[in-house]
Amino acid sequence: MEADRIPAAVMREDVGSGAMEKEKAKRRMNGWKEYLEQSKEFIKADGGTPRWFSPLECASRMENSPLLLFLPGIDGVGLGLILHHQKLGRIFDIWCLHIPVADRTPFTDLVKIVETTVKSEYQRSPNRPIYLVGESLGACLALAVSALNPDIDLVLILANPATSFSRSNLQLLTPLLDALPDPLSPSLPNILKLTAGESLRTVLDNVVQGLPLQNIAGDLAKDFTTFSLSLPVLADILPKETLLWKLKLLKSASAYAHSRLYAIKAQTLILSSGNDQLLPSQQEGERLLKLLPKCELRKFDDSGHFLFLEGSIDLVTIIKGTSYYRRGKYHDYASDFLPPTPDEARKIIESYSLLNLVTSPVTLSTLEDGTIVKGLAGIPSDGPVLFVGYHMLMGLEKIHLCSQIFLERNILVRAIAHPMFFMRSKNGKFPDISYFDRYRSMGAVPVTPINLFKLFSSKSHVLLYPGGIREAFHKKGEEYKLFWPEQSEFVRMAARFGAKIVPFGAVGEDDLGQVVFDYDDLVKIPYFRSEIESLTNEATQFRSDVGGEVANQQVHLPVILPKVPGRFYFYFGKPLETEGRKQELRDREKSRELYLLVKSEVERCIAYLKVKREKDPYRGIGPRLLYQATHGFESEVPTFEI
Repeated sequence: MEADRIPAAVMREDVGSGAMEKEKAKRRMNGWKEYLEQSKEFIKADGGTPRWFSPLECASRMENSPLLLFLPGIDGVGLGLILHHQKLGRIFDIWCLHIPVADRTPFTDLVKIVETTVKSEYQRSPNRPIYLVGESLGACLALAVSALNPDIDLVLILANPATSFSRSNLQLLTPLLDALPDPLSPSLPNILKLTAGESLRTVLDNVVQGLPLQNIAGDLAKDFTTFSLSLPVLADILPKETLLWKLKLLKSASAYAHSRLYAIKAQTLILSSGNDQLLPSQQEGERLLKLLPKCELRKFDDSGHFLFLEGSIDLVTIIKGTSYYRRGKYHDYASDFLPPTPDEARKIIESYSLLNLVTSPVTLSTLEDGTIVKGLAGIPSDGPVLFVGYHMLMGLEKIHLCSQIFLERNILVRAIAHPMFFMRSKNGKFPDISYFDRYRSMGAVPVTPINLFKLFSSKSHVLLYPGGIREAFHKKGEEYKLFWPEQSEFVRMAARFGAKIVPFGAVGEDDLGQVVFDYDDLVKIPYFRSEIESLTNEATQFRSDVGGEVANQQVHLPVILPKVPGRFYFYFGKPLETEGRKQELRDREKSRELYLLVKSEVERCIAYLKVKREKDPYRGIGPRLLYQATHGFESEVPTFEI
């Protein structure tokens, strides 16, 4: 079926990239204002039944984009994603559900409307998922449809689900609205006007004595006080009769969805606001996380109930970071990857600005003729390219490495990472998986042969640490010691695609920290030995066929004593060609020779940096900070002569 298009949707404009960025910033600062302005057109003489519309600014999208159905909250207008239409429209076919102000369709019939569309579209494209994005009431709709259709491939993205209605303050509004006389409460905005001042307490004392509302009425208003100038529009969206109906609808929606949670099999992402004054959303998010089998949770501690209308929230960035975007039955880390926009990359890189400031990294690379130069001119522009190097303590070096290559050469490096970066731990002993969203946004992929194959196929620049967590969680006295598997795991794969292999060394001020209790120390203590066994059992095992020290080592966190921050140094050696050596490197001995050459080159790069840093007058943090204080903190700090 074709989605109806409501003419009031925002028209696209052809503007330059700079103007688009300014317009985007302006839109994000005025999310509610824009929502209310557009809503005026949607509620004029708005009869009829619930129906779908497609925003006009979503007309251009990628090939094979999945369908996204937006299910609105209590307002019913369908413009809750107005700040996100343009970005979502590039990667989804977007339909929004509009529920007219005067409509009184019961919740079960709303479920049928959405279900009919879902079934119809799934028959048309059975190999693509259908996304249901719902907020509050709409989240209950999405859960209900998913429970009734467990065999349809659905992806649910739910903002502050109203399944918590029975534990919210909203349910107390119904007796308040019934008790207040019409001159005092013709609509929600008038209720909100009263909640803004001390006069509310008098009204409540005189009109609805006995109702426990005095302490909560002010809270109910907090999400709305900014929009007092637009109260007439809210009055038209939610007049008293409609508001009463929507509250009853919320109650039935919550009960219906709550009773069917056991049947939900869909991949689900819960977005919970920590400052939601209408629903206990963070507690509900935690509860749903435990109940739903394929569920992830992201918390927004400073956000209110209307999450999607806040300028700080970018739904596309959230979908990217959680690896929830897919166009087939399973997420493909190569073909489904959406590169970060310049703005997204800038924000991610800026989040690590303090680390870059205190470590003032020095980067060297090698040209084709063997000349060592400052900067990254020696890195090949065209892929496939495989960067192979040493993992410093806690893997802190990869942050600057990937950031600098992106900033200086506009090359996005796809880091091969441990599966724990992508899967929620069973017992919550690992860091919250949301901590790694930024890595996934910048292109990190789980370490598997098929993912390496796909990245080489797409001519990507790939980052690989053969030593893995054995190097990242090394023991005392093991700084800059390589722990690589015996097998040449990556050489033949690189040769198959003619990838250039770039060995590199990374040296910090001996890792910015001193390991004081390592694995050998911790395993002697019964409590820590038990914790290590528990962590190891939670971690995904991916090197079951590898022997030696890198084979699925016991997962632990060494006790580290921080040091005075030193300086990071990176040295990229001369690229090693595999083009034309596919047949030759099929031979195990030949591939092992190249493997050992790469390893020796990494060790040579590390040794070179350890010697050269002794001649760096700005190796210590004191001279660096003094230089930056006199030349500006954005200035590049000098280093040794090459």
